[in-house]
Amino acid sequence: MDTFEVLNNLLVKLFNDILDVEEKAIITDEFKDISVTDMHIIEAVGTEEPRTMTAISKTLGVTMGTLTIGMNALVKKGYIIRTRNPKDRRIVFATLTPKGVSAYKHHAAFHKDMIDSVMDSLNEEEAAVLTKSLNKLEDFFGQWK
Repeated sequence: MDTFEVLNNLLVKLFNDILDVEEKAIITDEFKDISVTDMHIIEAVGTEEPRTMTAISKTLGVTMGTLTIGMNALVKKGYIIRTRNPKDRRIVFATLTPKGVSAYKHHAAFHKDMIDSVMDSLNEEEAAVLTKSLNKLEDFFGQWK
């Protein structure tokens, strides 16, 4: 196989494996009532200051309607609380509940383990080359947004 075929096969397999493994790793007995998509909404809300629905939809690259559907489910399941800005009721903030923070930390631990497993086998030069290559790949994907 030539380099093109190897890279193509590797990237396609990695993409599919990441989705599959992430689902298995983060959707445990404790978090069986949410999907990977839900977990990414939780991640976008984050644990810092409350975030507006507009900011979250931009982070995720989804429409406000799509986000609202996901948020409604997460509010109902007890992962997120939504509040309106008292000065401008059109602005809605989202904040994680303690259950949401727990899910966020669980998801972050999966990502840390994933990166640690890659970095453990690379020296600084190899890590720099991998980072540069992945940034170029991200730039390519960014052209399609």
